[in-house]
Amino acid sequence: MAALIGDIPSPVHAYVGQLQGLVDQLTAPLLEAHAARLRCRLGCTDCCSDGLTVFEVEAAQILENVDAATLSEGPEGGCALLDSTGACQAYRGRPYVCRTQGLPLRWGADGVDGPVEHRDICPLNEGEPALEALPADACWTLGPVEQRLAHAQRQAQSARGDEEDAPLRRVSLRALVRSVCAG
Repeated sequence: MAALIGDIPSPVHAYVGQLQGLVDQLTAPLLEAHAARLRCRLGCTDCCSDGLTVFEVEAAQILENVDAATLSEGPEGGCALLDSTGACQAYRGRPYVCRTQGLPLRWGADGVDGPVEHRDICPLNEGEPALEALPADACWTLGPVEQRLAHAQRQAQSARGDEEDAPLRRVSLRALVRSVCAG
């Protein structure tokens, strides 16, 4: 396991757990407001794709929330954390991307003529009002939480003595599950 996840200092681990709780609190009103359009529920695995990677600090949260004795590797093509019924085996510790998936998303980018807002939503969750007509506060804004997770990852790497400009380490969920199942 050490090769996949380096040491995560306790304060950083606690911070990531608190951040996950905050994301859950902040998404709750959006989930309620969009309940009629959201098709995301147990058994819907359209967004649970293979190849997902997470920061080491999130991988540590996942490990804390799986039962190593019963964990099984999900089939290739889907998320490695899915069980045979399509349920997430690490739901309590699921990564940030999974906590916000399905919601109307918005983010900014620099365009030729200045900042440009982009929006997206799972095709299964399209509906009325149209995504473009939603007020900004009816969408989850990408960026701030990702920056905090990157900062937490940087802190963990710094505490290990990694170079300041070293790439932020990520872990494949499939490799993580395989390492747990291999014992």
